[in-house]
Amino acid sequence: MVLFQSFQGTITMISDFPISTNGEDEGCYTLLSVDNGMGASVNFVVAPTTYFVDHVMVSVGDRVTGYYDGNAPVPLIYPPQYRALVMVKDNPNQNVKVDYFNSQLESRDGQLKLNLSPFTPIVLINGQAFTRNPANRNLIVIYGPTTRSIPAQTTPYEIIVWC
Repeated sequence: MVLFQSFQGTITMISDFPISTNGEDEGCYTLLSVDNGMGASVNFVVAPTTYFVDHVMVSVGDRVTGYYDGNAPVPLIYPPQYRALVMVKDNPNQNVKVDYFNSQLESRDGQLKLNLSPFTPIVLINGQAFTRNPANRNLIVIYGPTTRSIPAQTTPYEIIVWC
């Protein structure tokens, strides 16, 4: 099971990341260097399978949040280098939560509970409709305002199921 961890900051550098010696994958992988402004930096390896919320293009200077698998092995280097699973470009008009949601549609960290409406779009990462119950799955949730309760509750704008 994926244990989603995140790092938020400003992109300071974007460069190609070669993964093969013969160059056949040249240009397919990118290294995003992200600095949080408090002395911590992370390099995200962005693969063709990395999901970008809203399919946005990012550039140096953008504020982003990168999600990676906290259970995956990583090289012991500084700055840390993680394989990006999901990237989110900051948008003041929406919030994004990437986590496992249980049978009550509450996030693993207990910070967010989803209240579905009949109009909430639920799709797969390829944009196709997901016709099952999204409970007990890894979800990318795009939402707006929440209640001030614990956990905060919201009716999502969209749910993307991470199969």
